[in-house]
Amino acid sequence: MGEEKYLPLFATTRAKGRVLYRLFAVSVFIGICLICVYRVSHIPKASEDGRFGWMYLFAAELWFSFYWFLTQATRWSRVYRQTFKERLSLRYEKELPGVDIFVCTADPIIEPPMMVMNTVLSVMAYDYPPEKFSVYLSDDGGSELTYYALLEAAEFAKHWIPYCKKYRVEPRSPAAYFVSTASDAAGNNRSHYQNQAGDSTHIKKLYENMENKVESAVKLGRVSEDVRSKHKGFSRWDSYMSKRDHDTILQIVVDGRNPNGRDVEGCVLPTLVYLAREKRPQYHHNFKAGAINALVELHGLDNYGGPMYIGTGCFHRRDTLCGRIFTKGCKSEMKWEDNKGEEIDVHGLEETSKSLASCIFEENTQWGKEMGLKYGCPVEDVITGLSIQCRGWKSVYCNPKRKAFLGLNSTTLLQILLQHKRWSEGNLQIMLSKYSPVWYGHGKISLGLRLGYLRFNLWAANCWATLIYSTLPSLYLLRGTSLFPQISSRWIIPFAYVIIARNIGSFVEYMWCGGTMLGWWNDQRIWFYQRITSYLFAFIDTIVHYLGYTDSAFVITAKVADEDVSERYEKEMMEFGGSSPMFTVLGTVALLNLSCFAWFVKAAITKGIAEVYETMCLQILICVVLIIINKPLYEALYQRKDKGKLPSSVAFKSMAFAGFACLCLGRRP
Repeated sequence: MGEEKYLPLFATTRAKGRVLYRLFAVSVFIGICLICVYRVSHIPKASEDGRFGWMYLFAAELWFSFYWFLTQATRWSRVYRQTFKERLSLRYEKELPGVDIFVCTADPIIEPPMMVMNTVLSVMAYDYPPEKFSVYLSDDGGSELTYYALLEAAEFAKHWIPYCKKYRVEPRSPAAYFVSTASDAAGNNRSHYQNQAGDSTHIKKLYENMENKVESAVKLGRVSEDVRSKHKGFSRWDSYMSKRDHDTILQIVVDGRNPNGRDVEGCVLPTLVYLAREKRPQYHHNFKAGAINALVELHGLDNYGGPMYIGTGCFHRRDTLCGRIFTKGCKSEMKWEDNKGEEIDVHGLEETSKSLASCIFEENTQWGKEMGLKYGCPVEDVITGLSIQCRGWKSVYCNPKRKAFLGLNSTTLLQILLQHKRWSEGNLQIMLSKYSPVWYGHGKISLGLRLGYLRFNLWAANCWATLIYSTLPSLYLLRGTSLFPQISSRWIIPFAYVIIARNIGSFVEYMWCGGTMLGWWNDQRIWFYQRITSYLFAFIDTIVHYLGYTDSAFVITAKVADEDVSERYEKEMMEFGGSSPMFTVLGTVALLNLSCFAWFVKAAITKGIAEVYETMCLQILICVVLIIINKPLYEALYQRKDKGKLPSSVAFKSMAFAGFACLCLGRRP
């Protein structure tokens, strides 16, 4: 027993095949160097056609080479963590630390209350001493619908939590659990399921009852007067309240200290708190970072001091969010102290705590600067994590076989592109600010970790090199000018090797992570779309922002979709369904490559295909690959009749821009 008490809580192992990968990376590096030698030694003369395109391609290749070097920081020395959670209580027993869990939401329409409540219920059912953790729902939308849903969830939790403990339920999100049990019952008819069938039926009825109540209120758009009269908390929602102008609303829904805060079996429930921080039009509310402050894949970076903080599924020590610098003494201070001093009643605690969520609480303080989540950046999580690591703290990446946290992604292309625009814009802002890992992290974090940050900080800058490579080779194909070595030349070897190695390496990595061949191909398509739209607009907006013309905006991405959108998503049909400048860029690039290839085929038939193929094989390959990648775009522009197609206005604008480019740039001077 004594020996078991000192067994390690986790084990760290290095990734297998590191030597093999490093040899592979070195071979790619040699290929990149040979490409650079070719570009420098074969620059067309000033009077030759193609010099302009040659120089731009060389600049793009230099950028790709630099960015490839940055990506090696996350692949060069990967480590994996294996935790032994069963040893945790054995070692610490009653000294387990207190834990606060924050669940954030901002809009009951885009983020439906029932979806949020499933998250709340799943964390309330954690296998952790309930008196030592609290769950906070931060509602930045200040919606009475969300508050009502939380009240109903609190009542259901009195049945759900003991059920989870009794049957060791996994997953602990009710919606996900009932889907999984229905599948098990229909497929395997397990004895385990049969044994708990009675309790399962009862708990499912309770859940459906809660769901019906909440969904009815959401459909109605308000909470009924009968329900409002039963809960004093609804008095906070008066006729003068709006989403952007209201007082602090703080309600302790479940008080873990109160005898009434127990489940149906008499066990203590975790404390559950609802908070909608004060909003006033004259005060900037700092988006999610302000809401968090009012409350208080990555293996490659784990070996350099830890992965970056990227929002969801992260646990922090309180000291890290309070601006404390790491010292050796910090290691021994994570102990639970059962303070039995004077207790304040719920009402008194609510009133006392409201000031923490007021608009003026942070004035003339370090909150949002050196304490809490930092303000002024669309990716407040990344910049906060960088600041924490620069104060000496380290992080670890824990990725268990059974996923600890699962989220919902957008189902439409526009939402995905907008989300990546916000991420890449925020990361570029960090790069151009005083918090850039280049200078802010100098001497504070390792070189490998700084390079890892730069990989994300420079996402947006990839747009120009990608745009050059997706347009110039095709335009010069139309002109009949070669920008690459002939297929009979030995210089074709490094180009071919780097292209093949990069794609095979990417494919193997994707499959190793559990993906599929189709998934990898779709990933390449989205990667391309993001680079020429999300990253492009993020880069432009960032420059405009720093010139003082615009402020950064925080866009909430929808977590639900219409029924017809969901059906097309299940059929793996790409959802466009709207007009956007991003779609115009995509359509222009797609039609430009299709037009150039069509004119090339016509010219090749006249001159002889063999001769043309000999001189411009790589340009032909790039053009063909881009056409294949853009197949869903062509369908959305001209074939599809459903609501997920692209509007005719996008088609007309794309044709006009593509035609203009072909006429002006696709002709020999």
